[in-house]
Amino acid sequence: MNNIEDYCLKYSSKESNLLLDLKEYTFEKEKAPQMISGPLVGSLLNMLIKISNAKKILEIGMFTGYSALNIAENLPDDGEIHTCEIMERHIKTAANFFKKSPHYKKFIIHKGDALDSLEKFKINMFDFAFIDGDKINYINYYNRCMQVVKNNGIIVLDNMLWGGSVLNPKDEESKTLNKLAQIINDDNRNINMLLPIRDGLMICIKNSS
Repeated sequence: MNNIEDYCLKYSSKESNLLLDLKEYTFEKEKAPQMISGPLVGSLLNMLIKISNAKKILEIGMFTGYSALNIAENLPDDGEIHTCEIMERHIKTAANFFKKSPHYKKFIIHKGDALDSLEKFKINMFDFAFIDGDKINYINYYNRCMQVVKNNGIIVLDNMLWGGSVLNPKDEESKTLNKLAQIINDDNRNINMLLPIRDGLMICIKNSS
């Protein structure tokens, strides 16, 4: 973590104790704890959700549940978050922490391949989607989210800079993300902005027209 990020964290909303516990557990038990979205991304997601009055949230790629828990803590009482995850170990970890939260009724976990889960959702079902799954399928995830997210809804994609490798893409992940950035930029169905927050956040607002 660099000094600028430390400074930003100092003057941003703080994580709940349960989120801190989950983050600590993730860094102790997981081989790739950096996959956790973290407090800056979480704060931005929550601000977008509150500004847009979103209640029905879709998450693709739950990992240990940090983002889902963070979002649930800031949803209204009638809000819900549908989160997709294929790894049984991650589902177990997330479920254990969700049970400790007073917001546990807001969580709906969809176990299995996210593309299969996405096919089950209705058109215009969600107000907000957060894409943070396997990068190879990001284009598929984006295309499906443009169907299941309502007009004027928001789609956020994490890791769109992929450690800077998108500037000179060589591996399949960076090539896919680079291609998707161009697809989104050319897509007149939304307005979009790519922000250099953490590993790159692409924010899209689906047009009503």
